[in-house]
Amino acid sequence: MLRDAPPDGEGTTAEPERDRRPADRIALRADLRAAVPDAAAALVVTAAVFVLLYVRMDDGSSDTVSVMPFMNDSRTYWMYLLSQAFGWSGLLWAWGTVMLGLVLSGPGPAKLGVRRAVWERWHRTTSLTTMALMAAHALLFAAELVRYETDLGWLDRLWGGFADSFVPGWYDSGTGRTAIPIGQGALYLAVPLGLLFYVRHRIGANTWRRLHRFVIVIYVLSVWHTLLYGTNVWYDGWPRTVLWLLQLPIAGLLLLRLLRPARRAERLGAPTRGGAADAPRWAGRALGRLVVAAVAVGLVAVVASGHDGGRARPAEPPATAPHAQQAE
Repeated sequence: MLRDAPPDGEGTTAEPERDRRPADRIALRADLRAAVPDAAAALVVTAAVFVLLYVRMDDGSSDTVSVMPFMNDSRTYWMYLLSQAFGWSGLLWAWGTVMLGLVLSGPGPAKLGVRRAVWERWHRTTSLTTMALMAAHALLFAAELVRYETDLGWLDRLWGGFADSFVPGWYDSGTGRTAIPIGQGALYLAVPLGLLFYVRHRIGANTWRRLHRFVIVIYVLSVWHTLLYGTNVWYDGWPRTVLWLLQLPIAGLLLLRLLRPARRAERLGAPTRGGAADAPRWAGRALGRLVVAAVAVGLVAVVASGHDGGRARPAEPPATAPHAQQAE
C-alpha cells in the first residue's frame, strides 16, 4: 500500500484504507445475504437426501448397512445419516460452483444469456454454501463419534470425536485412514481459498488468481474422498457410475478453459513466442492441457466400461438388516 502513496502534500493513505476495509466487509456481508436462498435450497436437498437414506436404512436396502451391518438402527444413527446427507449436498454444490467458475474463467458465459455479474454472484454464493455444507458434514460426523463412544468419559469422547474428524492422521480405522485425511484436506483448503476473494486487494489480484486455481484440487479431493469412503457408492453399480459420469462436464469445461482461457496472457501460443525464458512456462501449460485431456479420456473409459473401482456387492444381505431378521 505505502509504495503507491502520493508524495507529501498530495494526499495520504489513511483515507483509502478507511474506504477499502468497510467496502470489503460489506461485500462479504452482501454475499452472505445473497447466499441465503441458495443455502435454503441446499438445506431442502439435504433434508430430502436424509429422508431417503433414513427410509433405506429402515427397509433394509441401505448400502451403509451392507458395509457396516451394526448400523441397522436409523433412530440411533440418525446423526451419521445426516452427516452423509450434508456430504452429498456439499458435493453437489461443489460440482455446481466449480462448473460456474470454469464457465466464468473460460470463453465466457455471454452466449448463455445471463449477465457476467450474475454468474459471478452465483459462483460466490454457491462457494459460501459449499463451505458451510462441508463444515456441517464434518461436524456431524464428529458428533456421531462422540455419541457412539458411550464407554468413555465426556472429555475423552469430545476429544476423540474432534481428533478423528479434524486432526489429519488421527483416525486409524480401515479405509478411513486414507479417506478422512483426504476429506480434511479438501475442507482445510476450501475455507481459506474460498475467502481469499474478499481480501484480494491486500494480496494482489494476480496472487489471488494463482491461488484460486487450486480450487480444482479441492474438488478432486472431495470426489476422491467420496469414492473411497461413501458407503452409498461403495459397490459397483449405477450410483457410483453416475458420480463418475458427473465428472465428464467438469473435465470438458476445464479442458476448454485451458485451451481457450478468457485472459489473453494465459493462452498457450507458440513455443517460441516468448523466447527461451518462457519455454518452461509454455511446457508446463502444454503438459497441463495434456493431463486434463488424458483425464477426460480416462473418465469416458470408466463410464463406458463400467469398471469404476467399486467393491463387489455381497450376494446376501447382512444378517442384521431388518428384512434379514424378519426372514429368520
